[in-house]
Amino acid sequence: MEMMADDYDTRDILRPLVFRLHENVPAIVREVLLERGWTEFDKKEQADADWNLYWRNSPFRMTDHHSIKPWQRLNHYPEAVRITRKDYLARHLKRMKGAYGSALYEFSPVAFIMPNDYVKFIAEYSKERQSVGRRPSYWICKPVDLSRGRGILIFQDIKDLVYDCTVIVQKYISNPLLISGYKLDLRLYVCVTSFCPLTIYAYEEGLVRFATEKFDLGSLDNIYAHLTNTSINKYGASYEKYKEGIGCGCKWTFSKFRSYLRIFGADDTLLWQKINNIVILTLLAVTPLPVASNCFELFGFDILIDDKFKPWLLEVNYNPALCLDCSIDDTVKRKLLHDIVELLNYKQIDTLRQNQVAGTKTDRRRVPWSTTGESGTWEAPGLLTCRQVAKCTSASSVQPSVHPLLQATRRSIRKVATLTKKTARAHPRKTLTSELRERMNMPKIPSQAKAEAKNKQLPGAGHSPHKSTQLSHWLPTPDFCNYELTTRPYFLSDKDQRPIPRVGDFVLIFPFNEAALQASRDGTDVKSIIKEINKLVRKQLPSKQQNTKKRVGYLTSV
Repeated sequence: MEMMADDYDTRDILRPLVFRLHENVPAIVREVLLERGWTEFDKKEQADADWNLYWRNSPFRMTDHHSIKPWQRLNHYPEAVRITRKDYLARHLKRMKGAYGSALYEFSPVAFIMPNDYVKFIAEYSKERQSVGRRPSYWICKPVDLSRGRGILIFQDIKDLVYDCTVIVQKYISNPLLISGYKLDLRLYVCVTSFCPLTIYAYEEGLVRFATEKFDLGSLDNIYAHLTNTSINKYGASYEKYKEGIGCGCKWTFSKFRSYLRIFGADDTLLWQKINNIVILTLLAVTPLPVASNCFELFGFDILIDDKFKPWLLEVNYNPALCLDCSIDDTVKRKLLHDIVELLNYKQIDTLRQNQVAGTKTDRRRVPWSTTGESGTWEAPGLLTCRQVAKCTSASSVQPSVHPLLQATRRSIRKVATLTKKTARAHPRKTLTSELRERMNMPKIPSQAKAEAKNKQLPGAGHSPHKSTQLSHWLPTPDFCNYELTTRPYFLSDKDQRPIPRVGDFVLIFPFNEAALQASRDGTDVKSIIKEINKLVRKQLPSKQQNTKKRVGYLTSV
């Protein structure tokens, strides 16, 4: 039975932590929690609030977030779909590129959302075709709300472009890094424990996914040569065969990949710095999100590396697949889930699942924090700077009645409410026509889900991924503006009340220094954070980049 260290004396009360699963949650989630000594919630025998972790594949209602208890965690953050739908992501990145320049935001291929951007796409396509001596680009077409490689089309001639739903058309990266002739991409796991203040952890281990047939631009319709999705390649004829340089199957771990790069002298540390910059800049693009406490979001970032060793963001996945297709999946994903539970930082007092015990106040909503005496040289461990964490001074013994971070968060909520009239600058602009088209293309909600929504949702409090496409859900609602964050963030260290720098293989990548920490406290000062990222990028030596390019040139020829 998993018990947590705590100052509270519970020698007479030993209770396990309790998990609650919604339907269709991957079996490995239940397996890992049972391995840790948890018990599963029984709605017939237990009170509604008698659980510690609720895991589901679909978003929670805002009422679920507002009624969260100090001992509980939810596995989704409200409105996370803003970053995981391909069209929303493209709009946000385009806006950030316009606001802060293309130098930082050049990691995403040029994108057009169809049919709205059809005229713009034709203009770009024609311009390239008419350029003398310029090789025509390859393009990739993806449905905006599908995953696992479904509906993807790669083309060079516009006559081959056919679609019957809202799609995104992007320039296809036709010079990917190859290993023994096979295309690959990276599935990076990222856990956001809070969007306000923004707190991001990147998982050091992950999956390298290979296509199972050699890359060939002469056969654009060969999905086994151009797509790396395991859901596709596991059905290919070469999946179980031994492939020179790759082996059987279609996956490596990050550890094996990074060792492979180092053998050829490639700077894998610099590559990971760039990838973590991409993660931070992408998540900054969707702030602010509705304020919510005691929840987290696990994202799957898909990163492709080209033959110049430049990382590109392909997409961000909601509910990244946790199914086990091979032994590598089991190795990576099982430990990933164990580390997520560790990251949730449960205390022994959470096993009691009640606000008061024996007259002692145990509600952590009113635990005061102190930020005085903070070190000015604090940094997250070196994924961005490759420097160790500086030691932080301990918190002052004089504590205010309400923690400054809570006050800052509340101010940020009011600030968002006052910015409602300026939403056109904060969120992707959408026309009435585009909204109508999206509604027409939205999949229908199953009857069971409709019935559940009708029986359980309060008017205006419900939340679903389909409703997120409506403009009204992109603006602060009255509930959102009036809601106050009162629960002490679980992801803070008991020692210095800062985000825990490392938990298992999860490493804190934001905030990455004291300035970034302060800029994320009073709302999210994106401009100041961008300045800090620019400082770090400038520290990357050009000589190292040039040396890396030479090494990668040799690597791709192997």
